[in-house]
Amino acid sequence: MAKVTVLVAVYNAGQYLPQCLDSLKGQTLHDIQVVCVDDASTDNSLQLLTECALGDPRFEVVRLHQNAGQAHARNQGLKLATGRYVCMVDADDWLEPDALELAVQQMDSQTDCVLFSLHYDYADGRSEPYPMEPFTTLTGEEAFRLSLTWKIHGLYMVRADIHRRHPYDETCRLYSDDNTTRIHYLASRQVRLSAGIYHYRQHQDSMTHRVDVRRFDYLRANESMRRQLMELGVGQAVLHEYECHRWLNLVGVYMFYYFHGNQLSKPHRSYGLSELRRTWETIDRSALPPSLTRKFGYHPCHWWWMFRMEENLYFFLRRLLGRNPTAIRAH
Repeated sequence: MAKVTVLVAVYNAGQYLPQCLDSLKGQTLHDIQVVCVDDASTDNSLQLLTECALGDPRFEVVRLHQNAGQAHARNQGLKLATGRYVCMVDADDWLEPDALELAVQQMDSQTDCVLFSLHYDYADGRSEPYPMEPFTTLTGEEAFRLSLTWKIHGLYMVRADIHRRHPYDETCRLYSDDNTTRIHYLASRQVRLSAGIYHYRQHQDSMTHRVDVRRFDYLRANESMRRQLMELGVGQAVLHEYECHRWLNLVGVYMFYYFHGNQLSKPHRSYGLSELRRTWETIDRSALPPSLTRKFGYHPCHWWWMFRMEENLYFFLRRLLGRNPTAIRAH
């Protein structure tokens, strides 16, 4: 049994994959298992993975014959995990040499999850720490609440038994991996922060920055999260807070629709509007605090057409004031 299993989902990442694999090979913690899952890549990714595994028995390669998304790929790797702890590294990211060792050192009898120290790395060579207040120890519920607005990030090491109970959410190709992060935090007794650095490569052409119909998947991912919370039997306070989070996200996705809907095809525009309406109809408005619903742009309204009028006017005014839309989330 390895100390740590690292899951690496790979899809057409040949340009960046060598740096990722080299960073894992060079870890000061040698007792690791690296499960690399090639999600039907069409570039040289599989060849790079195979060559790496031939030279290092700690690396295992799984090949999927049909592209199914990173959550599915990671779940296939999770089935093979033998480590006491599990973490993921994206195929275009990399770790500092002591990242895994420092994270393991933070694990104790009460700690179930340890965050890496996250750095954003840009093409121009800049490296900036994730904007997060430093902390020593959080309860699982505290970490969950902070993750709703990404006051703490979602790149971490977790006990394998928690990860097996809560595999990656495959509801959507995008965004539903956020659900897994939050469930892991909520399932943890304590969450700590490590000094080990995870380098998170920033791409301007990533899906979260593109105008794409999949942006509306965010709403379905949120629904999946709410369903899981109810199945776990969490208290009303947590459910109400998440419902407030869903409402804020609904307004945020409507902003995407308002500013970028004309760049989508007519069927995709129609689909996006139907997803917005369906989500609006399913929000438990009794959970929304008056401090939010009294704000213009965030009032639920009794009728859908009134809500649309409010949102259109709200974002028209934002446009006049020069407030440009931003990406939906930063993992």
